[in-house]
Amino acid sequence: MRYDFHTHTVFSDGELIPSELVRRAILLNHVALAITDHGDASNYKDLIEKITLAREELEKYWDIRVIVGIELTHIPPKSIPKMARRCKDVGAEIVVIHGETIVEPVEKGTNYYASISEDVDILAHPGLIDRECAENIKENNIFLEITSRKGHSLTNGHVINVARNFDIPILINTDAHGPSDLIDLDFARKVGLGCGMGRKELENALCHYPKELLKRL
Repeated sequence: MRYDFHTHTVFSDGELIPSELVRRAILLNHVALAITDHGDASNYKDLIEKITLAREELEKYWDIRVIVGIELTHIPPKSIPKMARRCKDVGAEIVVIHGETIVEPVEKGTNYYASISEDVDILAHPGLIDRECAENIKENNIFLEITSRKGHSLTNGHVINVARNFDIPILINTDAHGPSDLIDLDFARKVGLGCGMGRKELENALCHYPKELLKRL
C-alpha cells in the first residue's frame, strides 16, 4: 500500500479538488493521503477548515485515510514555530514546512526554524540541509522528505545521506500538484533507489515510517 503526506489541491496551486485527488490516490492503492496546501497567516484557518469538511465526507464512503494538513510556504523563518502551533490549534493533523529547496528563493533559516519546532511534522524538500538542522530534527522527531517532484528532487541524494548519518526517519512524498504527479508503490521504490537508498531504508521509508507518523495523529 502507498502513503503520501504532501499533496496540493485547487485551494492553493494544485489542479484538482480534494475528491478528484483522493479518487486518483485510491486507484494507485493509497491507504493514506495528506492534503497539505500552501498556507501562511492569511489563509491557514480557511485551508484547514476546507480539508476537514472534505475529509469528513470522503471517509464516509471511501476506504482511505485523508489527513488534514498544511504546508507553510515561504513564510518568515522566525514565524514558523508560532504558525505551526496555530495550525495545530485549529485542527491540522500534520504540519509540513516548505524547506530550502535549491530551485526556489526560500529564505535562509527556514530549515533551522522548522527544525526547532515541536509542532512541525515534515520538512519537505530541504535542499542542502546542514548538520545543526539535522541534529535538531532528530531531537524533535521530525521527518525528512525524499521527493519525486522535478527540481526539488535534485538534492535527494544529499538528504538521504544526512538522514542516514543522523538516523532521521524518511518519507517518500510526491508534492503532487496535478493528476499525473501521484505515484504508485513501484515508482516510489524507484525514487528511493535512485537517490541511493538501501533495501532496509526503502522498506522503512515506504512502510514503517509512514505507519509511525500515522500513530501520532
